[in-house]
Amino acid sequence: MNTASSESRRSSPNVLARIDRLPPSRYLVSLVGRIASGGWFEFYELFMPGFIAVGLVKSGVYKFGSGSMFDPHLFASFLASFFGGMLLSTAAFSFVSDGLGRRAIFARSMIVYSIAQLAIALLSDPLLINIARFVAGLAVGMQLINNDSYLSELVPRARRGQYMAMSFIFILTAVPVSAFLSALLVPYAPLGIPGWRWVVAIGATSGIVVLFVQKGLPESPRWLEVHGRLNEAEQVVAGIEERVQAELGRPLPAPANDTPEVEANTGQWLEMFSRFYLPRTIIMSIFQFAQTIAVFGFTAFVPQLLIKQGFTIVHSLEYTALIVLLAPIGAVCASYCSERIERKWQLVGTAILIGVSGVGFASGHSVPVVLVCGALISLGNNWMIAIFHPYAAELFPTRIRARALGFTFSWSRLSAIFVSYWAAALLVRFGPPGVFAMIGAAMAAIVISVGVFGPATNGRSLEVLAP
Repeated sequence: MNTASSESRRSSPNVLARIDRLPPSRYLVSLVGRIASGGWFEFYELFMPGFIAVGLVKSGVYKFGSGSMFDPHLFASFLASFFGGMLLSTAAFSFVSDGLGRRAIFARSMIVYSIAQLAIALLSDPLLINIARFVAGLAVGMQLINNDSYLSELVPRARRGQYMAMSFIFILTAVPVSAFLSALLVPYAPLGIPGWRWVVAIGATSGIVVLFVQKGLPESPRWLEVHGRLNEAEQVVAGIEERVQAELGRPLPAPANDTPEVEANTGQWLEMFSRFYLPRTIIMSIFQFAQTIAVFGFTAFVPQLLIKQGFTIVHSLEYTALIVLLAPIGAVCASYCSERIERKWQLVGTAILIGVSGVGFASGHSVPVVLVCGALISLGNNWMIAIFHPYAAELFPTRIRARALGFTFSWSRLSAIFVSYWAAALLVRFGPPGVFAMIGAAMAAIVISVGVFGPATNGRSLEVLAP
């Protein structure tokens, strides 16, 4: 072991203890918000396709229905191309964050995403749009994994779940914003330009916004220490302490003595398949494959589901916007309950809520029933999203965190590619009940895998949870 690494391991408990004893503060909230700013535009893009779907078909760019995965004119290909890029990014490039640092990923990925989004807004050929969507997915996939690793390492353990869930209160406002913008613009053509193009173009501003908001973010102290950069880790923590102490106007509490040593930088990709981590890798892979079936199987097709149940295009967009209003409320529930209720049981509870509400949505034809059940599905989906991000990040060590999150998260991108075609085929053959039968089966898989085999994580140090 080299000198820098030895020094890091001897001194690191002090640094980790100093992070874990930080009290609540506006400064930590501001750091969480700045990191989450990139996530806002990512979720704008993730949920936008379902809201602009009718506009894309009305313009003649795509068509609804089932068919070959190689037909670029199907709306399902518009969804699948983005998730194909995310699949490659999360599966193959997540090691970049572990190697280069958490902060370095932000700007580059968001610039690429913005350029790709602008191209989508300008193009009309479905094949070229799909290629641009694939590139956007490459950029977004890296950012999602990086955000989870970064946030989990920067905040104290006693409020880790709360801070990470809090970031999703902000991030998930992107869902109703994109839905309402679509309801306002998609049925019309402002200045002679189809409304769906305006909705996409708004997302292309993300690179400039994120570069400005995230300027000056500190690097993850845990990542710095794992890589033997002790002096830099000390400077980052000292800077955070100074800001928090100045805000509170009193000395910070003394660090605890029970903080474990920081891990050595010995992580290898295969470690996630070791005897200790393999069960966690399998649990999170099953969870990720299943949760996307519910989240995107519903959100991406909700306007079409409503049209199938007899609502007009305009009404389907308006009702969709009302349904997804509960998206940020789901994150509020997650933030409030994150440290009060064990996170694994929140994942199980939200899966049950989604499954039961899906039955009501599929069988309901009156506006009140559809809106209430749809809103509960939206609440459950987004509560689940806000909780699984901290839960997954807690299960793996800093040395392989981004790689493990990338691998397990890639299963969600794989299912997202296929769920576009599965949902379209089920909708044509069986209507909304067929789609929700698929979602119900996915939720049952989550209840069994996480509920029976998932470890408890609340209030435990990352270094204890994942040695």
